Amino acid sequence: MEKISISYGIFLIIWGLWITNMTGSDSLTSLIPSILGLPILILSFLAIFIPSKKKLLMHIVVTLGLIIFLGGLDFFRNIANPFENLWADASKLMMLITGSLFTYLCIQSFIFIRKNKQ
Repeated sequence: MEKISISYGIFLIIWGLWITNMTGSDSLTSLIPSILGLPILILSFLAIFIPSKKKLLMHIVVTLGLIIFLGGLDFFRNIANPFENLWADASKLMMLITGSLFTYLCIQSFIFIRKNKQ
């Protein structure tokens, strides 16, 4: 799961930087995926290099994934006019979909590890 988390962190960082450059946005909000992707990336690397802290670090990572999912729910706030602000809504939808998938994968991984521990 650590390698998936590293890939997801890199994806979020690239997405935020790409959207910011593409739109020429001066707003910090366009960098939210990057801001959340950076700690996922760092904590996932630390989980690999500090195995004794892996459980704690990966629980923090999945919490960040859940926060990403919850932030993506903002997409539904403007459901009457979806994609009125194309890039902002695309980012919210991306966060909703990838955050839910990532959180699901993390939970499945935790369940698998717990079952195999017994």
